Amino acid sequence: MSTATTTHEAGTSSGTASGPLRGTLWLVWRRHRAALLTGILVTLAACALFSYQRIGLMGLLGEQGTGSEALAAEFRSRFSPAFNGDIQFLQLVPVIVAVFLGAPLISAELERGTLRLVTTQSVGRGRWLAATLALPLTVVVACTTLLSVVFQWLWTPARSLVVGGDWLSSGPFDVTGPVLVAKTLFLTAVGIALGKLIKRVVPAMLVTAFTAAAVSLVWGEKVRPLLGTARSITYPYNGDGPDLASDAVRIDDWVATADGRLFGFSTCVHDAHPDACRARLGIVNRVTEYFSYDQMAGMQWLGTAALLALTALVLAFVVWRARRRPL
Repeated sequence: MSTATTTHEAGTSSGTASGPLRGTLWLVWRRHRAALLTGILVTLAACALFSYQRIGLMGLLGEQGTGSEALAAEFRSRFSPAFNGDIQFLQLVPVIVAVFLGAPLISAELERGTLRLVTTQSVGRGRWLAATLALPLTVVVACTTLLSVVFQWLWTPARSLVVGGDWLSSGPFDVTGPVLVAKTLFLTAVGIALGKLIKRVVPAMLVTAFTAAAVSLVWGEKVRPLLGTARSITYPYNGDGPDLASDAVRIDDWVATADGRLFGFSTCVHDAHPDACRARLGIVNRVTEYFSYDQMAGMQWLGTAALLALTALVLAFVVWRARRRPL
């Protein structure tokens, strides 16, 4: 957008905008409407696709019943690729939003110099910053909430079949419930902060992409397993394995003594005399650790609270930086 166009928009935003968006909000919409409209349209298209997939899924569940081998085989053949694609798309949503909306949100204005011009009109810096953050983040919350709700509606009836029932580490945990919303908000806030610091659009987008990848890795490997307390079941070493629910997530297996001391699952396996080795150590049991499906919601809300707290900190830094430092 040229300087002349920006001047015209800044000067007339309060007098010519119509509808629910007026003044500075209208100006922010004009500046970022391509990205925001794209997000809204993609959200509606994805929700329509999820709704269509549910029609076929419920038909399959009605035909085959639940829990049968025939159902599992038919599901893998007809629906597994679609669910895998849905999950991969939703996992990319926070990164895409952070890179293409968050990073350019302020950096584009700083790079082009339009921010200086806007704030010399009747728009104060605080008012401009509030509108610049509020409108895009509101759209982000609305879109990701809709995506999460509709996909959960699709996923829940088949949760024990999708990605082998692994709702924790294979995607459903991050793309259902409140986590998708909170993770997208956090990464978008990080992108906004990086854009404010770097002040150049392309470098800010690249750094945001790498940062989002790092955050996702830490979240999956370190944070997510700590959001709940794994349950355990103990059974005789030579007995039958645990009869876990089909939607339980198996975390780890151990061998144990009668008094509960744990050893790695492969302890004594490669010993020349494994029975004697286990007798010497007192190993008589096996222990399986798992997360039950009824723990999922609590773990999601705990993770969401942490992400929202970090989001608030990052946005507070953006506000402080924008108000205290030169443009």
